[in-house]
Amino acid sequence: MRRIALGIVSALVGGAMLVSGAGAASATKADTQLKIRDITPNPVVVEAGAETTAYFDIGASSDVQKVELSVAPADDGFRTMRTKDVKDLEGWRFAIGFNENDPDGKWKATAVAFDGAGKQIAKDEAFFAVEINKGKAETAIWSFRADPYKVRKGKSIYFSGRLVVDDNGWEGVRGEKVNVYYRANGSSAWKWVASDWTGHGGKFYAKTKAWKSGTFRAVYAGDDELEGAKSRTDYVRVYGSWWRR
Repeated sequence: MRRIALGIVSALVGGAMLVSGAGAASATKADTQLKIRDITPNPVVVEAGAETTAYFDIGASSDVQKVELSVAPADDGFRTMRTKDVKDLEGWRFAIGFNENDPDGKWKATAVAFDGAGKQIAKDEAFFAVEINKGKAETAIWSFRADPYKVRKGKSIYFSGRLVVDDNGWEGVRGEKVNVYYRANGSSAWKWVASDWTGHGGKFYAKTKAWKSGTFRAVYAGDDELEGAKSRTDYVRVYGSWWRR
């Protein structure tokens, strides 16, 4: 027999989200069966600024008069108190929306069946995953310097700086390539002059030969997970009209 699930969502103690469905049938208590048959999609992938709906399909024997479905992060360190909307679906089937504010990781779904007197007669649990894609992380280049600030033509200019990422707080990024560009006085074009890979704490170092006074800056192009970044500019004055190799 097909039933129409009447969905009711509320927050359980400890932060679980509750969805209830109701139906009518009869059977003997010994025949009671309850099973979370399917969770779709699994994992529940949520893009930044969007919502993904997960569908929970519950199988129940004919003596079940009501089903309650609670979902909560499996890690006790995470709880959400937000009430979830639920769609009225056919059968013991429920729909819950997830967004980027929900905890990322392993979740547990718990289905509980009740008889006509409101007594719990069966229970089932299943695990699923929620993956939050919050987009690329913001990066920045800190403390970029071009030294010395005044140098003879043909001598070396040394660069230093630090690439950091905002991962619930700024921290250094290791193993990323940072390029240094130069714009000569009187020019509008930026030209590449040096590169380095970031090390411990996101620090990088590079050098080039002084040719003409101008401005330098460091640039990180970014990747699939990290945004690109540009440093502040630093000016170096180059003096002397000749130099020896």
